[in-house]
Amino acid sequence: MAELIDITLEPERAIAEACVVLARGEPIAIPTETVYGLAADATNPAAITRIYEVKGRPRFNPLIAHMSSLEMALKHADFDPLSMVLAQRFWPGPLTLVVPVKSESPIHDLCTAGLSTIGVRVPEGFASLLIAAFGRPLAAPSANTSGRISPTSAAHVFADLGEKIPLIVDGGASPVGVESTIIKVEDGIVRLLRPGGLDVAEIEAMLGVPVQRSDHAEAIEAPGMLASHYAPHAPVRLDARSVGHDEILVNFGNQTIEGGDTAITRFDLSPAGDLREAAANLFAIMKKADTLSARAIAFAPIPAEGLGEAINDRLARAAAPRE
Repeated sequence: MAELIDITLEPERAIAEACVVLARGEPIAIPTETVYGLAADATNPAAITRIYEVKGRPRFNPLIAHMSSLEMALKHADFDPLSMVLAQRFWPGPLTLVVPVKSESPIHDLCTAGLSTIGVRVPEGFASLLIAAFGRPLAAPSANTSGRISPTSAAHVFADLGEKIPLIVDGGASPVGVESTIIKVEDGIVRLLRPGGLDVAEIEAMLGVPVQRSDHAEAIEAPGMLASHYAPHAPVRLDARSVGHDEILVNFGNQTIEGGDTAITRFDLSPAGDLREAAANLFAIMKKADTLSARAIAFAPIPAEGLGEAINDRLARAAAPRE
C-alpha cells in the first residue's frame, strides 16, 4: 500500500523519500499544477516499463519528459526559435513542447515510444524542485489507470493506484485541473496536438501567428491523442439540453436543462460560468459521477473558446467509443 506524504507538513522528507524511491526504479505519484503525475526516471527503461505496467498503458503512447528548468531541457532536446520563445514565456507552466530529442540524451526510447521527438515540460512548484533534487528528467503521465479519469488529488490516486505504487506525495488539489497544452512547431507552423491548461489564444497572442489544430485521427505524436480517453464507466453524453431520470447531469453556468430536477444527481462545473473554475473541477466531478450507477452522464453545453476548448476535448474523448 502506498505511503502518503503531505508536502505542506513534511516538504523536505517528501523530496528525500521521493528521490530514494525514484532511484530504485519505482514510479511514484506527485502533484503538479495540471494533474497528479505518475513519475519515474525517464532515463531508466525498467522504471518506464513500471509506469506502463501500473497504468496498463499502450506502448505506442509516448510520455512527457518533465524537466526542472529550461536549462535542463536544453541538455536533452533541440529547440527551434518559436519553441524557444514559448518555453521562455510559459515555463514553468502547463505547456508541453514536442521537439527533437538530442541523440546524446539518455532519455530512453520507451519514453519517446520510438519517435525522434520528445514532449518536454517544466512544471511549477514541488515537481520542479523534485526533478532538480533527483538530477534527471522524470517521465510523468497522469497517475491513473490508462484511459480513465485523470486525478486532481492524492485521494484520487490512492483510490486507483494505491495498491500498485509505493509512494504518493500529497500537494493538495491541482489548481489547473486539466493536463498541459501540447504544441509542436514544424517548418515554422505551430500545431496544437492537445488543448490543455494554457489557453491557445495566449500562445497566438504571444507569437503573432495562428495555431493550427490537429485532427484526432492523426498519428500519435504526444500523450492524450488517443480518440477514446478520460473515460468513466458510464457512457458520456455531450451538449445535453435535457436529461433523463436515470442519468447524471453535469451542468455549466447553471443552465436550465429539461428534466434536470429529476436526474439521479446534479453537479455544476462552475455555477458562475467560469471556464477556469470548470477546468479545475472537471476531473474531480467526473470521478464523483463515476461512483454512482447511471445509464449515462449528461454534460450540458460548454463554450468552446479559451479553456473550454480543452474541456470539450477531454469530454469528446470520454464520450468516444471505447477502444
